[in-house]
Amino acid sequence: MVSFLHAIQFILNGYFRILQVLVTVLMGLMIVPVSLQIFSRYTGFIPRYIWTEEAARFCFIWIILLGATIAVREGTHFEVDVLPTPRTAKGEAFARLLVYFFMLIFTLVFVANGYAYALFGYNQTSELTGINMIFIHGVYLLSGISWLIFLGERILWACAVLFWGNKEAISHLRGDHNVAR
Repeated sequence: MVSFLHAIQFILNGYFRILQVLVTVLMGLMIVPVSLQIFSRYTGFIPRYIWTEEAARFCFIWIILLGATIAVREGTHFEVDVLPTPRTAKGEAFARLLVYFFMLIFTLVFVANGYAYALFGYNQTSELTGINMIFIHGVYLLSGISWLIFLGERILWACAVLFWGNKEAISHLRGDHNVAR
């Protein structure tokens, strides 16, 4: 079972790396329209472009949703301790499965509604940039599917602890230890 989990982890690491690079590129791209907005506002030699606000907003939407996807994979979303802290690895795996169940409900809402929202955006075009809106509306579906995949990975690691007693797998569930909890 652990070798299967490592094979899945290897594939998902590649997808995860693509998401990280994409967020980094989008942050760099967002600097261009925002800088144009600032310079055009305070200088007279740069015209006031209307498309810059929309382009910055589109980049920001992608950065937020892909950043949330990265946080699901890393286990770095903020946590609120509602349940008592488990004393054993199996107790922690069970508590995390409970949390993942509620995250899964939210994720399925994003997938179902993200699909409808992407279809809605398919027939629309942005007036200012001319971009087909599926590129904006579709990120909700992409994020939902990515959350589903990464939650599936985390659920498999929790099951490895809970049902097969794999103590090493608990480190995959705890997320980044450098994040304040």
